[in-house]
Amino acid sequence: MKPRTEAMRTRDGTRLVADIWQPDAPGPFPVLLMRQAYGRRIGTSLCYAPPEWYAAQGYIVVIQDVRGRGASEGRFDLFVHEAEDGADSVAWAAALPGSNGRVGMFGFSFQGSNQLLAAGEGCPALRALAPAMIGWDLAEDWAYEGGAFGLRGNVGWATQLAAETARLAGDHDVQAALFAASRALSFSGARPAFPAHEDLLARYSHYARWRDTPLDDPYWRLISPAARLERIVAARPAILFVGGWYDSHLPGTLAAYRALEGAVPSRLVVGPWAHFPWDRKIGALDFGDAAVTDIDRQQVAWFDRWLKDQPSGPDGGVCLFDMGAAVWRDFPSFPEDTIALPLSGTGRAAIDMRDGGLELDEMAVETEAVTATERLTLDPWRPVGPCGGAFGQPPGPVDRAQVDARSDVLTFTSAPFERPALLAGPVSVTVEVETDALSFDLLATLSRVTPSGAAYPLAEGYATLAPGRGCVAMRATCCTLDVGERLRLSLSPACFPAFPVNPGTGAAPWMAALADQQVLILTIRRAGSRLHAPLRRSDQE
Repeated sequence: MKPRTEAMRTRDGTRLVADIWQPDAPGPFPVLLMRQAYGRRIGTSLCYAPPEWYAAQGYIVVIQDVRGRGASEGRFDLFVHEAEDGADSVAWAAALPGSNGRVGMFGFSFQGSNQLLAAGEGCPALRALAPAMIGWDLAEDWAYEGGAFGLRGNVGWATQLAAETARLAGDHDVQAALFAASRALSFSGARPAFPAHEDLLARYSHYARWRDTPLDDPYWRLISPAARLERIVAARPAILFVGGWYDSHLPGTLAAYRALEGAVPSRLVVGPWAHFPWDRKIGALDFGDAAVTDIDRQQVAWFDRWLKDQPSGPDGGVCLFDMGAAVWRDFPSFPEDTIALPLSGTGRAAIDMRDGGLELDEMAVETEAVTATERLTLDPWRPVGPCGGAFGQPPGPVDRAQVDARSDVLTFTSAPFERPALLAGPVSVTVEVETDALSFDLLATLSRVTPSGAAYPLAEGYATLAPGRGCVAMRATCCTLDVGERLRLSLSPACFPAFPVNPGTGAAPWMAALADQQVLILTIRRAGSRLHAPLRRSDQE
């Protein structure tokens, strides 16, 4: 099946180019539209079955270059034009020869978020979406996490986009320089958030704008699907959300589902994947055949239901992959219940991994503590780095036992489980911290500890906090803990270079220079600190 190439004009006259695959049958057919930032020739092939496969299921498939990318005209300004251009593209696609007037959109990451931006523009023909691994509030769940700037992720992605922009502009020397920088990203300069190729990023990408724009600036609402919530609800598209437990964008995917659940027909699927799906082998673990979920067929079933009026699968609900039992579990909605688990120890949880305890009984009270506090030290010469999870390279369940053994990481480990228990839902930690610093950062990691001592991260979160009581929102999880396994909460004051090192001055860490960094001492009061975990024992299921 060969595609044809056609072009359309947006409301401001910009020419957008698309490849179109038409089924070899009389029709009419619904249209599936993907709007690509990486060039329409990539199409769906890096995440999904190729376009001709979707066309063979009875759909006209349109893969379009967004403004300023591929063969399309205009200037690429990240997310700024996607709402209006998306709405114009939907209307054009609905009127294609052979179309039945109904349009669905699908795509991953950027191609996922732009679906929701288009849906917020009031597109009557846009009946169904399938956004995977997306941003919802792009300030809070893409550019930043817990108020902390995502240094390595933002620099890496901006370098990729900038290299393509330079190529399209014919600036091949800059393209080559950016390609070289992408293969050896360095954060060892005098100002880590200002890399050596900072001037090229400023010229050809959004990086400086994302780094330097305050979180309360109207710019973030302009580019965020979350700002269009009411209009998306009014349009009532049916939405199939797809996420991954180790995906950097999981908070955005879950936030979007929570905001829209009940207001529009919606379904959520979360697998054991990082930001590039859908493999069974993630990090150091093989989750088995069940993890290789056929997202293509699930999407087709969803589109058949809402674009062809052919019910062929669930209308809604939540399907979560259990990373312990390696099975899928169905829930009527995303589980939200948690219990507050106390921390215990004698004040040596950073020096001796055997000292800090995580009490599985939320009513447990310390009775023999030598001191009610734990001391955590940040030495900017040797900051803790990421290890697996959502922030590491590679991401996923990588054994972090060696990182947990560092003296600048607090660990609180539970007793072995005497019977299986299910974790399913959100995770967070509340901490009470005393420090002379005006602000500090905290990485919180919840891990499953095997009888052999390996510690595989289940959920992570990072935040910039002020002295007193604060909360680190972590990623959600779903995992059955087997007999003999334990849970461990790890706390560290850095995750460099995933995030800049906080100098403690109260100024934005991403604006700081190495000369601003200093040793920080955090005193954590155990009595005011709790892990909030979605723990369900076998007798509670």
